[in-house]
Amino acid sequence: MWSSKLYSISAVPGASNQQAIDSLNQQSFEAFLLQTQQGIIQAAEGLDGSGRHFQHDRWQRNPEDPNAGYGITCVLEGGDLLEKAAVNISMVKGTLSAERAKAMSSRGREIGNLGGQAYTAAALSLVFHSAHPMVPTLRADVRLFQVGASAWFGGGCDLTPSYLFEEDAREFHAHWKRVCDAHGPQLYPECKAWCDRYFYLPARREHRGIGGIFFDDLQAQGPLDAEGFVRSVATNIIPSWEPSVARRRSMAYTPAQRNWQLLRRGRYLEFNLLYDRGVRFGLEGGRIESIMVSAPPLIAWRYNVVPEEGSPEAELMQVLRKPREWG
Repeated sequence: MWSSKLYSISAVPGASNQQAIDSLNQQSFEAFLLQTQQGIIQAAEGLDGSGRHFQHDRWQRNPEDPNAGYGITCVLEGGDLLEKAAVNISMVKGTLSAERAKAMSSRGREIGNLGGQAYTAAALSLVFHSAHPMVPTLRADVRLFQVGASAWFGGGCDLTPSYLFEEDAREFHAHWKRVCDAHGPQLYPECKAWCDRYFYLPARREHRGIGGIFFDDLQAQGPLDAEGFVRSVATNIIPSWEPSVARRRSMAYTPAQRNWQLLRRGRYLEFNLLYDRGVRFGLEGGRIESIMVSAPPLIAWRYNVVPEEGSPEAELMQVLRKPREWG
C-alpha cells in the first residue's frame, strides 16, 4: 500500500498548500470526466448494437444551492449486450460527517477524525451488466477527493464473471499491467493485491470477481504523476473489456447457465450494500437513484447453492475463494 508520506502534496514555490491543490486545476479534471463519460457512452452504445441509447439525467445535489454540485446519471437498459449499464459522473461539495472523517483517518488520511470539514469530490463510475452469462460484469471508477489543503485520487477497474475463461482473465490483467507499468513498476502488483483485498465478502469467504486494479488515498502530487495515472485508467476501461465481449457474446448458453449468472449477481449486490465504501458514503446523503443504479437488473437467491464438483461453476468458485496471479 502506498505511503502517505511518499505521495504527500509537494509545495509550489512561493505558494501555500491550498494553492498547490488549486494547481491541480479541478475545472480541467471535471472537463476530462465529462468528455470521458461521453466517450464511454458512445463506445458502449456501439458495442451493444441494439440501437438503444443511454438516458441522460442531470441532477442538482441541492436545488436551492447551486454551489453544492451536480451529477449526470446515464443509463441504458434492455440492450442486446447490455442488460443494464450505467455511466455516471458527480461533482459535489459537502461537509464530512464524524463517521466518514474517522474512517478516512483510519486509512492514513491526515484530516483529523472530528468531522465538520468541507470537501469537494469529482468522480466518474460505471457498471456494465451483460445480458449474456458468458460476458463478465465490468465495474470501474476514477475520482478526486479534496479536504482543505489535501487531495487524493482513487479508482480502479475489475471484472466479475459468472464463468471463468482463463484467456479473458489473463488478457484483462495483462492490459492493466501495461497501463500501470507505464507509470511505475510497483503500481500493478500493489493495485492488483489491493483489488483482491477490497472486493471480498467475508461472510461468504469469497471474492466478488477475478479482480483487476484498485487504489485509494493516492495523494495528489509527488514522485508519481497521480493525475496522469488516473486519466490513463479512465481511458483504458473500455479497451480492457472489449476482447472478452468479442469472444463470448455469440456463445450459446442454457437456462441453467443464465440462472447461475443471476445467482452470482446476488453476491454482487451483497457486496455493494454491505461493504462498498462508495455506496455507504453515498447513502449518507447522496442521490439514491444514482447510487443504486449499479445494482443488477435481475437477481436470484437460492438456499445453500453448492456447484457440482468439477463443473465450470465449481471452477469459478475455486478462483473466487483463492485469487490467482494471472501474469
